[in-house]
Amino acid sequence: MRQLLIIGIGAGDPEQVTVQAIKALNRADVFFVVDKGDVKKDLMMARQEICERYIENRSYRIVNVPEPERDRTAPAYRKAVEQWRGERAAIWARAIEDELPDGGCGALLVWGDPALYDSTLAIVEQVIAASAMELEYEVIPGISSVQALAASHRLSLTQVGRPLHVTTGRRLADDGMPAGCDDVVVMLDASCSFTHVDPDTEIYWGAYLGTPDEIVLSGTVGETGDQIQAARSEARARKGWIMDTYLLRRPVPRISHQQR
Repeated sequence: MRQLLIIGIGAGDPEQVTVQAIKALNRADVFFVVDKGDVKKDLMMARQEICERYIENRSYRIVNVPEPERDRTAPAYRKAVEQWRGERAAIWARAIEDELPDGGCGALLVWGDPALYDSTLAIVEQVIAASAMELEYEVIPGISSVQALAASHRLSLTQVGRPLHVTTGRRLADDGMPAGCDDVVVMLDASCSFTHVDPDTEIYWGAYLGTPDEIVLSGTVGETGDQIQAARSEARARKGWIMDTYLLRRPVPRISHQQR
């Protein structure tokens, strides 16, 4: 039986790694790292720093796993994602079978938390379903970018008696702000879909959260939207990639004298 640890390592700050995650890091013999090329080599270096800082036994191995190309322009979005996950699962299965011996313990280091907008758990399930090898896995939660965003802006994501909605930029662009919900966290937004909402809506935006490159901006969409777009564009051009998220909060309706 092979064992795989899915370890959440936080949004970017090595000090966000939990005690539970550190103990898990020290149980693993092999670390499988998805290689996303030179553009994101600083992410690879951040993982390496975490390993060097917290792992006591230096006999561990790091196995780079190639990342298949994903068609982000395909009109059938869900089908394209499923195809990409299938290709990823096949590559991961070969890597685990070749590099992790029976009885060994391997690990995957996941940014943020493995349960929030991350495909690792779904792909591992595909590996188990499609492979003849015996593999069990354990999930270690981490601090997500959403939590890091709230901490950087010194705000609570929820208001008294009000729901919180978490969605993607694609869904925000298609559906707008959901009815009956004043607080919306948006992830995976490459198109700055907040530009389509009421300009009086408050926005709390953050990029590269928990890292030395962290950028945070806040205000109303009307006042701050252009600044966020400019900062996002400049940062992406400079680094070659960007990870950002934001909270949208509907303005509190003003009560007129007649309503009091």
